[in-house]
Amino acid sequence: MIASSFSAPISCNLRLASSYSQFNQHRLISCRFFFERGGRFVSSSQRVYCGSQINDVRIRKFAPVLEREIASGNEILQSNEWKTVPDIWRTCAEKFGDRVALMDHYHDPPTNMTYKQLEQEILNFCEGLRVIGLKAEEKLALFADNSCRWLVSDQGIMATGAINVVRGTRSSVEELLQIYNHSDSVALVVDTPELYKRISEAFRSRATVRFIILLWGEKTNIISEAAPEVPIYTYQEIIDMGCQSREALRHSGDARIKFTYETIRSDDIATLIYTSGTTGNPKGVILTHNNLLHQIGSFWDILPAVPGDRFLSMLPPWHAYERAAEYFIFTLGIEQVYTTVKNLKDDLYRYQPHYVISVPLVYETLYSAIQKQIRTSSVVRKVVALLFLKISFTYMEARRIYEGKCLTRNLEQPSHVSAVFDWLWARIIALILWPLHTLAKKIVYSKIHSAIGISKAGISGGGSLPPHVDKFFEAIGVTVQNGYGLTEASPVVAARRPNCNVLGSIGHPLKQTEIEVFDPETDVILPNGSKGIVKVRGPQVMKGYYKNPSATKQAIDDDGWLNTGDIGWICPPHSIGRSRRSSGVIVLEGRAKDTIVLLTGENVEPAEIEEAAMRSNLIQQIVVIGQDRRRLGAIIVPNKEETLSQAKKLAIVEADAVELSKMQQINLLHEELRKWTLDCSFQVGPILVVDDPFTIDSGLMTPTMKIRRDRVVSLYQEQIDNLYKGIA
Repeated sequence: MIASSFSAPISCNLRLASSYSQFNQHRLISCRFFFERGGRFVSSSQRVYCGSQINDVRIRKFAPVLEREIASGNEILQSNEWKTVPDIWRTCAEKFGDRVALMDHYHDPPTNMTYKQLEQEILNFCEGLRVIGLKAEEKLALFADNSCRWLVSDQGIMATGAINVVRGTRSSVEELLQIYNHSDSVALVVDTPELYKRISEAFRSRATVRFIILLWGEKTNIISEAAPEVPIYTYQEIIDMGCQSREALRHSGDARIKFTYETIRSDDIATLIYTSGTTGNPKGVILTHNNLLHQIGSFWDILPAVPGDRFLSMLPPWHAYERAAEYFIFTLGIEQVYTTVKNLKDDLYRYQPHYVISVPLVYETLYSAIQKQIRTSSVVRKVVALLFLKISFTYMEARRIYEGKCLTRNLEQPSHVSAVFDWLWARIIALILWPLHTLAKKIVYSKIHSAIGISKAGISGGGSLPPHVDKFFEAIGVTVQNGYGLTEASPVVAARRPNCNVLGSIGHPLKQTEIEVFDPETDVILPNGSKGIVKVRGPQVMKGYYKNPSATKQAIDDDGWLNTGDIGWICPPHSIGRSRRSSGVIVLEGRAKDTIVLLTGENVEPAEIEEAAMRSNLIQQIVVIGQDRRRLGAIIVPNKEETLSQAKKLAIVEADAVELSKMQQINLLHEELRKWTLDCSFQVGPILVVDDPFTIDSGLMTPTMKIRRDRVVSLYQEQIDNLYKGIA
């Protein structure tokens, strides 16, 4: 059902918005009146403020640095120390005022903002939300994709003391509805009219919505889709109302005294981010301002940007990785350019970014594009490029050895004689190859650099960076720093540093962050070099899962250790030899839990797909795969009798056939899988059909008849690798 009472004027023309904002501090009374929407008049119960009633004092929360004027006028202790995420914008505006903060040219209207303009936009949006009745600690769903207005609305919501609940537009209607209801959201901020049209029917009948804010586009396009009693505001209307209200507050001391002012605390909830598994058992990660402020204060060692450095932004901002990174880089006075997957190639060339923060898939895509260009070159150019690459690979390998940036699990250090010989040999090889490597940079690699920019570093996270991609960019002189985190840790816990970029690792832990490897059976801390479950402890670890204490207890133990569900080890400390600078770096080797992380950074819970697929009588067993791949795949044990019968019905084979060919099985099962998993959040791509069922005797099932996913994948690893070869 839809809420029928709200503290906002239905008509959103500027005159009424202005009038409202000037009186919104006074006592609230109820009335019924008619308003016009889309050419029709509708009666609605509403709340309006009466200027004759002035004894009602209400609580207003604010970010103490961002809205410093409120603190100064209400005897609240002032400080320049950030207590909330929105506090960063006042500092940024004061330090970098007229510098360009962001450019968003793929939305209508195209937008450029300086740091001062961005701060004012956030303040106006924040105040506009207060005008239409949003209260501190209420949840406001923000379903939108990457844009400057996403950033403004995200920070505007936080600055009111409210909590934003974020998700992207590609999610299914059912998923968005479930997130909205489970989070107890009171209203909607949506990206475009197209998104609202897609979700409107479900939300009208199965959710309570107080108001709707449209970030892009005109509200006339969705008025007919919304319930008549639900007010719809455009982004600009919220900005205008906020601007008018702020102006009224500045000139009305009487209005200001009608509030009791409280600062937002660092341990207040800033946002809810829903991880995978929202179907049936949603997990809303509770992140506080303090969680996110830790990320902002800890990234400098990884990303030492300077004012004016240009970043290219293309990841979904509701992804914790992109979000935390954006907050941090703006505090350095950088320039952010919004792009899209479609325009990435052109924008890399056009804007020549100093940095790109993205998922492994982007770097793999760039790698594939460069390799394709080499393959399609003339014979001479192809031979020269491949020869230079081979030389550079050997040069960089020798360099890693003499710089001490190689990985080892061996606790014993090499002898001094062995270490010296190793260093000397690597030095000689590198010295011989250095002139050719330098020539390659000038003749071949410089052209790649001019095409993709990334002159300082590419930061990779949200998934595993393939080793061949890692080594390729190192060889051509493009620094790629791999990091690691999870939504439950805000998200970054470790990353490779510019001065210690050890390939194959995720680098060292962030400041104030502890990472240990635990024995999965005994839960005791293992020595360096031993493989086990990676656990994390630090100020970035979430408060818990929203309304899910049992899942919280399962994820975080009594000592504050967060179980990442990943298997890994820590490089032992060596003072000499080829691993002397790798001491303490973390290496991941897979996931202990079932969640699959694609190269896009998307998390997939395979159980939903497997359960749907098992409804088919053609499928006997199935294991969904795809860890660190571009897309999902599946290993299927078919029900041979049923598949043969179905093939005969469809005239795929003759009526007297006794078996199907492997390709016939694959085609039939692929169509069957598509049919049964159509409503799932993710679809399966390539499939591997195997003849032998998974059994307890073969070790592929537990005594309780659960499939041992890791053992199945390990058994068929070679076939899986072949399955994914050549997939675009």
